[in-house]
Formats: sequence, C-alpha cells, structure tokens
Amino acid sequence: MPGGPSAETPDYAPARYPRRPCPPGSPVVILPPSAPATVAPAIAALLVNAFVWGVSWWPFRWLAERGLHPLWATATIYLAALALIMLRRPAALAIVWRHPALLALGTAAGISNTCFNWGVSIGEVVRVVLLFYLMPIWAVVLARVLLGEALRAAALGPVLMAVAGAALVLWQPGLGVPMPTSLGDWLGLAGGMGFALTNVLLRRQAADDAWARAAAMFAGGTLMPAAVALAALAIGTSVPLPSLAPGASGPLLLIALVFVIANLALQYGAARLPTRVTAVVMLSEVLFAALSSVWIADEPVTARLIAGAALIVGASLMSALRAR
Repeated sequence: MPGGPSAETPDYAPARYPRRPCPPGSPVVILPPSAPATVAPAIAALLVNAFVWGVSWWPFRWLAERGLHPLWATATIYLAALALIMLRRPAALAIVWRHPALLALGTAAGISNTCFNWGVSIGEVVRVVLLFYLMPIWAVVLARVLLGEALRAAALGPVLMAVAGAALVLWQPGLGVPMPTSLGDWLGLAGGMGFALTNVLLRRQAADDAWARAAAMFAGGTLMPAAVALAALAIGTSVPLPSLAPGASGPLLLIALVFVIANLALQYGAARLPTRVTAVVMLSEVLFAALSSVWIADEPVTARLIAGAALIVGASLMSALRAR
C-alpha cells in the first residue's frame, strides 16, 4: 500500500500490545498479537486503509477537475501528514538529514506514492492497481541485491505467476509482446517497484528511529511529486500550476485528513498482526479499486483482466503466506 509505513515497521505504534488493567502489585499481562481482543480491531484498521487507497483514484480525479493536478494534490496531502509527524517528533527531519539511508527511504516512498496516485488518476484504475501489485517480482530482486538474501526456488512460483498475470493484463490483440501502452500503465509498474524498494529499505533500517522513518516517507511523498510537477512545467508538459477552484479548499483538507487517518490505521493494524496477515488483508485494496472503478467510473472488466488479476493476487498471497 503506497500511503504509509509497511508491516515491517511495527514500532510505529506507541504501545505494541494493549495491557489489561491489573490490581496493584499483580503482574502485568500483555495480550499476544493473536488475542481476539486485538485481532478484530487490527484487521478492521487495515481494511480501512485498504478501502481508502482502493478508492483514492476518485478524490484525486475530483481534485484534478477542480484545478489541482494529482501531483500537487499528493504533495499537499503528504505535507499535512508530515506536519503531524513533526508535531509529535520535532527532531525527525534532522535525523533523516543526517542518515543517507533514510534519505534513500524517503526517495523510494516518494516515487511509489507519486507514481501510484498519478497513475490511478489518469489510467484504468484496475490495470494500474494490478501492475502496482507486481511487487513479488521486484521484492525478490531487490532483497537479493540490497539484503543479500538467497534466491530460493520457492520464490520463483509467485514471480512466474505475477509475470503471467501481467502478461494477461497488458496483452492486446495484434500488438505483439504484452507491454505497457499508456502512461498510467508505466506509472503503475514504477509505483510497485518503488513500494517494493520501500519495504526492503524499511527492513534494512529497522533499527532507526521510527518517527524518523515515518518523516522520511512523508517528506518523500511531499517533495517527489512537487519536484516532478515542477520538472514537467519546465519542459512544457501538461501539469499546470495549482489553481484550486473556489469552495474546494475545505474538501481538500478533508481528503488530507482521511489519508492521515488511513495511515494511522495502517500503523495500528500492522503493529498488532503478523506480517503475512497484514499482506493478505491489504490485498483487499484490489477488490475495492475494482468495485469502485466499475460502479463510479463505469470501467470495463474483461475475462482476461479477471484472469490476470487472479494470477497477480495469487502471487501476492503465496508470497505473504510463505513468509514466516
């Protein structure tokens, strides 16, 4: 999910597990992550996050129609999230600036969010989301290059499934080898690569300050889309300067608040569930994206797209369930 810290960063939550009140002098009992009292709210929180990101294409398109390009909208939303982080941990950005690895993390997160939000705003929503979820391919490669993890035969199954699913999603009669055919397709692919890199870097920097990692990701989500928008302006492409229509400022702030809540929900859920469970629940984003795009935007869903989706989602499920 492109909007915030992944399941690899459980210490974002201020309290890892809730504690039952005990009489004075008695031992403190800490609920394990599988306790029913914590599982249901944690899954519900992850579903909230998946729903927000699954339908995120709609508010970004709504803002674009009112003069705020998705790149500027992304920068604005993440600036609001960064402000909340700085209120909680004023020194967070200073820590980021002193650590090149956190700067790399912010860059990867910025690429992921920039590409995903722009892609779902201009492309076919389901295609972009599915191409984004080709993460099993990039995760295997990046984990080998950056973490030195061995390439195991068991990892090839999800990769081959994801490749086959992508081929079905991208294939069009008469066009030869399946390749991305639009900017939205390329953005979906690039966003998924950025998200896979973000997860790998989060694992490598797990010992760093949690608030600094969060600040790095939100700063990347602010600066990267703004930089891309300014570069597009410099070369004369169709990314206009922000010109928000009257009356749209209130909805923009509300949208920003919703995305902040979604990120907090992700942090709450991911801190209380095993990584593989979080990964499986977050796949519901594909379902929310598909249903909303068909219902609101009347996008077509073909048998080939459904088959490709089954392979890509199946690959992600295999990767998640294989993790221990």
